[in-house]
Amino acid sequence: MSHPKNEQTLVIVKPDGVQRSLIGEIVRRYEQSGLKLVAIKMLIPSSDTAREHYMIGGEEWLENVGKKASEAYERKGEKSPYATHRENGLAVLDACSTYLSAGPIIAMIWEGNQAVGVVRKITGGTEPLSSDVGTIRGDLTIDSFKMADTDGRAVRNLIHASGSTEEAEKEIAIWFKDEEIVSYRHLNEAMLYDVNLDGILE
Repeated sequence: MSHPKNEQTLVIVKPDGVQRSLIGEIVRRYEQSGLKLVAIKMLIPSSDTAREHYMIGGEEWLENVGKKASEAYERKGEKSPYATHRENGLAVLDACSTYLSAGPIIAMIWEGNQAVGVVRKITGGTEPLSSDVGTIRGDLTIDSFKMADTDGRAVRNLIHASGSTEEAEKEIAIWFKDEEIVSYRHLNEAMLYDVNLDGILE
């Protein structure tokens, strides 16, 4: 069994985060938690790569995201314009992949104890408007599902963060080659992980 300190997760600073000059602030917040950055690059994703990224969950993802979108229409007292959850899911996929491929992004891999959960806690909820104060999305942007729905686009929430270790593994394989991931020891690791703290005194 792999040690929890070796868990990795994918983070993408989306085009709105890059354009609003928030890269440094976003990196700082993950870094300060004690996570270790092991890969980073800037690129403009193709539409195909963006779609591949969202479709790692396959048909089940399309159904689930479509169902959530349909339920959101119902909560507003409206009827979904799509006949099936899958069709609604495809519309969400189109909006999300258009957003992700709209300009430069920063793709990163962060490593550390339960990295997936730590990153998601720091990042905040999917909707910036309802994200907690202190999270990246809660502090640094103001978009909402209502505004995104009104404009017929994806919610602009600055960041993608893997939802599980299994998801992270699949997503990392899309964005990084093995040789792009750096293995090294960071000085912080002595404080965080050395069992006896025997590296402190000379």
